[in-house]
Amino acid sequence: MSDTSHTPHIEMLTVGPLATNCYLLGDPQSRQAVVIDPGDEAERILAAVRDGVWQVLAVVLTHAHFDHVLAARELIGKLQVPFLVPPGEVVVLHRAQEAVYRWLGYEIEAPPDPDGPLADGDVLEVGSLRFDVIGTPGHSPDAISLVGENEIFVGDTLFAGSIGRTDLPGADYATLMRSIEQRLLPLDDEMVVYPGHGPTTTIGRERRFNPFILDWIG
Repeated sequence: MSDTSHTPHIEMLTVGPLATNCYLLGDPQSRQAVVIDPGDEAERILAAVRDGVWQVLAVVLTHAHFDHVLAARELIGKLQVPFLVPPGEVVVLHRAQEAVYRWLGYEIEAPPDPDGPLADGDVLEVGSLRFDVIGTPGHSPDAISLVGENEIFVGDTLFAGSIGRTDLPGADYATLMRSIEQRLLPLDDEMVVYPGHGPTTTIGRERRFNPFILDWIG
């Protein structure tokens, strides 16, 4: 039998007007968890935390576009946990109010200021689980991905059959493709990819079939 002692609990909640994937990532042994990219619907996320009796350690962003942060203020206020944001994403975070009004036509309260950074080279510990933080900019200026033993949370860097859009402020196509080529494609083919939108995939599947990758690497 395979050893499942280090298999994380991963609960995907698709939330908000842009159908953003928020993840509750937990260590079943310690019952400790983090919330990744709380895009909206704070009560749904809190219900998942309560139902699983999780001790949330932090709310974490892969990047700070508004559709990934709309529930952050309410979650942090109710859970009383740190808000960890890639340092170069703070300027994006501060534009969230303006972006929501421009894209969705209504006003929101400003997201909270970060309590600390989460940057390339850091390690995120969730109970006995460890996730390496790697920089994957391109869709957003300082986006990160979280690499576990068999899974990676990529935000909007890579999707099943697609990539993050690069027509937004601070985005750059060549930077994004280099992030994918240099930081993601060296990972094992079996690595499960948990994206910010849409279904899960694997590194191997995207290496073989993603048209953007095939066009980039020739």
